[in-house]
Amino acid sequence: MSKGDIVIVFDCGATNVRVIAINSKGEILASESFTNSTQPDPLYPAYRIWNVKEIWDKMCRASKKVAGKINVGRIAGVTVTTFGVDGTLFDSTGKMLYPVISWQCERTNAIMANIGKYLPLNELYKECGVFPFTFNTINKLIWFNEQKPEIVEKSYRYLFMPSIFSFLLTGEMVNDTTMSGTSMLTNLSARRFSEDILNKIRFPFEKLGTPVEAGTITGKINAAASEKTSIPAGTPVIATGHDTQFAIFGSGAEKNQPVLSSGTWEILMVRAEDYKSGQEQLDLGITTEFDSRPGIFNIGNQWIASGILEWAKNIFFSDVKNDVYEAMISGAENVAAGSNGIKVIPKFNEALNGKPAGQILGLTMKTTRDEIYHAILEALSERLRDGNKALEIAGGFETESIICVGGGSRNRLWNQMRADFTGVPLKIIDQKETTVLGASLFVQAACGNASSPEEARQAIDYKTEIIEPKF
Repeated sequence: MSKGDIVIVFDCGATNVRVIAINSKGEILASESFTNSTQPDPLYPAYRIWNVKEIWDKMCRASKKVAGKINVGRIAGVTVTTFGVDGTLFDSTGKMLYPVISWQCERTNAIMANIGKYLPLNELYKECGVFPFTFNTINKLIWFNEQKPEIVEKSYRYLFMPSIFSFLLTGEMVNDTTMSGTSMLTNLSARRFSEDILNKIRFPFEKLGTPVEAGTITGKINAAASEKTSIPAGTPVIATGHDTQFAIFGSGAEKNQPVLSSGTWEILMVRAEDYKSGQEQLDLGITTEFDSRPGIFNIGNQWIASGILEWAKNIFFSDVKNDVYEAMISGAENVAAGSNGIKVIPKFNEALNGKPAGQILGLTMKTTRDEIYHAILEALSERLRDGNKALEIAGGFETESIICVGGGSRNRLWNQMRADFTGVPLKIIDQKETTVLGASLFVQAACGNASSPEEARQAIDYKTEIIEPKF
């Protein structure tokens, strides 16, 4: 057993930088956060970067506040989670050679559109399984090669975002497997970087290093980091990485258990033992990443969701001043299935390219806003059904139930529609911090408080509401 059961999670999101103390029961003991946002690239003002120094300073300030609210002698270990794909180049002394290019930056749009000059897209997708988003790491490495070859030449290591902050905590440069799996640079079946892909884009294989698995101790809090964070020197730092993988694990999902994270976008993913990455999956927008555990693949797709509902709220319900969401739901509950002939057709593929659009069909002079809102919920529930079928084909499994987390899981009418359209029970879990929880479970195991992350997860009380399909 370690000396304590508190895990400190540094969690860098696109809108907030947070530090959270969580115990072995999944209870949040303390949490502090600061806002986060991209900044203009000093060399190219039209492009967007992450200011690592500013984020690190916010992490340290948040950590000091958290440390002041807990018994630091009970800290078992520390870990870092962030969004995927982003990172940058460092030299052998640890000097960052260029700012972190944000996934929100458009400088790589043309590179992805012309990736065929390096290798055919269908071959790339077949090997790596990752959908060709313009922000994928592969495009940033190509940009460095094309625009800043001198930086690539003198670099020692490309570090992904979680590894940058782990390096600042420990002085060790180590990438993790879950982040590598978001890069479009890996061989999916071999669970490692692809020498073939890297050779074709002419980026040195050795500059990425050998990623470690989640739960690996990568170093210890050094003296400088201890002074900045108030975390005792010598505390082990454990690799986790990409937030999505740990949110899935933290939701309690077992193998072949789809998980729907419902927010502005909905992300549907499953921990499958098999995968397909052919033209059908590419056409359907399927992306496949490494799971937090070897031998499992995270197959997923995504579409804009609550963003459409927010649009409906602003356009059709602007006069409702109190409890607007309840008014929208209760009104739509009085509308029959089929929405009285109203049909909403969102153009989900265009939303993936940053251009959300769609159509509303069947409008008459008597159409009500409740019917339109009901029709939107039906359209989104149909998309879930179709997305889940695509996952079943790609992963070779049959869905028995779907776990639902996130803000959208609080909409009772939408939940019932989801169950009805998919024909399987929807499980709503009372866990708001699934990423932090999932990452902490790997730390508990690494520090000796459990024999495995799965055993550590058994200590979590998942308060689950089950929505059965009505037909």
